[in-house]
Amino acid sequence: MASYSFSCPKIYFGEEAITSLRILNNKRVAIVTDEFMVSSGKTRYLIEEMPQASVSIFGEVKPDPNIDVLQAGAEKFKTFKPDVIIALGGGSSLDAAKGIKVTLEEHYRTHSIELIAIPTTSGSGSEVTSYAIISDPQNGRKYPLVAQELVPDIAILDPNLVLSVPRHVAVDTGMDVLTHAIEALVSTGANDFSDALAEKAIALTWQYLPQVYNDEKNITPRTHMHNASCMAGMAFNSSGLGLVHGMAHAIGGMLHIPHGKINAMLLPLLIEFNAAQATPQTTERYMKCARIMGIENQNPQLAISQLVRKIRQLNRQFTIPATLKELGSDKAAFEQLRQPLIDAALADGCTTTNPRTPTAQDIDRLLSLIGG
Repeated sequence: MASYSFSCPKIYFGEEAITSLRILNNKRVAIVTDEFMVSSGKTRYLIEEMPQASVSIFGEVKPDPNIDVLQAGAEKFKTFKPDVIIALGGGSSLDAAKGIKVTLEEHYRTHSIELIAIPTTSGSGSEVTSYAIISDPQNGRKYPLVAQELVPDIAILDPNLVLSVPRHVAVDTGMDVLTHAIEALVSTGANDFSDALAEKAIALTWQYLPQVYNDEKNITPRTHMHNASCMAGMAFNSSGLGLVHGMAHAIGGMLHIPHGKINAMLLPLLIEFNAAQATPQTTERYMKCARIMGIENQNPQLAISQLVRKIRQLNRQFTIPATLKELGSDKAAFEQLRQPLIDAALADGCTTTNPRTPTAQDIDRLLSLIGG
């Protein structure tokens, strides 16, 4: 019998969720974020809820944080010696804060630091996971780090913080949520707990992401997508992911494509790939996805084909390209990177829980399909 584990931080959610920061009054609080969050007043929004706290801000996180960012953040806070680190921003800020926390705790040895994650995009689910994506820009690689020490202690889901996210970013990150949930559901590590969260995340995303696209200032669909992102994060933190993410980390890192966008582009191709040699269990799980999306066809092959078609239609609605050629990527650069992309996808930790074990030839063929 296999054994599984499930854990999650304490989660505050809803339009008044930010008021939970009042518990930090009289503490030493470090905020890890990016320049925009500082200049736009989002950090002030947090500080107003904890007026008696001592606050230090590191606002230099860039997209796809690397080791240099972690070291700079840790250096900033060494003498401050925070009791709490608040990660404020998208996946990059959350990942950077996780790395900074671990780096500081290694430096202090005996001083533990509470980590509070406040996401400002609805996509990565990093606020509840043991994952952090750290980049190696010299080699064009993204490395998923996985450790229990990286799981935040508290997650705060305040939908007011995502209302300013532009439509095109909201749909890219929203398709990341859908990918997380579908991959978690068909993962070889799927279990009763991850299934429940993945299924709900699929249902919420399918219903509310188009509403975000149609009316980006409506807080109700934004709230549901923020919750769905967190649920999908809890699901894959327990179950693992799959080859969509294994390939997305490689392609996104080497060709500098936003993570949610390349996930959305790969998702229909990988469903077709996995379904072509699927176990009865995997087939049933894809059919479950189809039923959640309103597809009632009892023929497995037809139901999964309709599922793929619906995802492609959603991508078109959101103006997400189907291929790298359509995206405008450099064809010559892509071909030069083919072998490193194959190697990176096969070595990626997310690939290990894909329901179909890929070969190098499989990855090569999938690269040709996504290349266009």
